[in-house]
Amino acid sequence: MKTSLLSRLTSLALALCLFLPLGVAPGMAQGQCWDNAAIQAALDQGQIRPVAAVLAREGVNPATEVLSVRVCDQGSGPVYVLAVLGPGGEARNLTLSAR
Repeated sequence: MKTSLLSRLTSLALALCLFLPLGVAPGMAQGQCWDNAAIQAALDQGQIRPVAAVLAREGVNPATEVLSVRVCDQGSGPVYVLAVLGPGGEARNLTLSAR
């Protein structure tokens, strides 16, 4: 039990270390990301797809844990900027089209 908890805490710390120093993503200004109200309105109006649908479309393992979600404008349209923790404990960042 202690080993499992320690492993999860270590993985979370690694994920935060990988994600926080980069800000949102290289070259992406904070002002280009949406607040929660804008995200909810876009979901309600069908302008963006739910995170779960995007992850499934991209073939991301369903056991992957999403640590944080942002929606930001990029040249090609809105993208999800996600910090995720894979089933094996690997932390990574994903940038996926929100459409």
